[in-house]
Amino acid sequence: MLGLAAGVTYNGAVPGRETVTEKRKRAVRVMDRLAADMPDARIELDYRTPLELLVAVILSAQCTDKRVNMVTPALFQRFSDAQAYAEAEPPDVEPFIRTCGLYRAKAKNIVAAARALVQEHGGRIPLQRDALEKLPGVGRKTAGVVCIHLGGDAAFPVDTHVKRLAFRLGFTTKADPDKVEADMQAVLPSERWSLGHQFLVWHGRRTCFARSPACERCVVADLCPKKGVKAAAATETPERPPRARAKT
Repeated sequence: MLGLAAGVTYNGAVPGRETVTEKRKRAVRVMDRLAADMPDARIELDYRTPLELLVAVILSAQCTDKRVNMVTPALFQRFSDAQAYAEAEPPDVEPFIRTCGLYRAKAKNIVAAARALVQEHGGRIPLQRDALEKLPGVGRKTAGVVCIHLGGDAAFPVDTHVKRLAFRLGFTTKADPDKVEADMQAVLPSERWSLGHQFLVWHGRRTCFARSPACERCVVADLCPKKGVKAAAATETPERPPRARAKT
């Protein structure tokens, strides 16, 4: 494994003092390692159009991507565009997404968001994060995810995995997702934000688990201060997402 910047040592203990420049260099090296380890990293939600992406991301709140991908083919076939959703009522959408969890709130938000899209954006998905956030059921994280996959505003969306790993890697001490995002944006060049988000999501799902991270097989273990990690276990299945509101 490669070493760290001079004067900074990570061995699972408290790291030494790290300058802003050293932290930025380490962040780039972390992303380089993760890129080499996960060259196929991508969003795991299936979609064909910008609207399908938005709907899938809304459905993914407190639901696995696998489950979302199971329900969306029938949903997308029934509702082919924003106008189709806008002309529906939430109970028309609910049967298609019932197994996703929080399905009543999600159906209400999807219909309301579609009506706003039709009325304010001609049925098209805006590529500006602020405009997306104004849609019902679309919070900052969801808006950021849509933007980075559609070539819109630059963003580093923070979900539960990104938040956890950003702290463990010593890139943030914050708990608020907006502040975590700002810290990640500060240590990485903007052209690396999109894939950086995806790498942390994949690494969190596959190696850096919430309860027992698999540090012994982590490709960035020697670059990580392991903040908040008490003990590493050999293996762990991905954690069940915590309960939260449908708006993300």
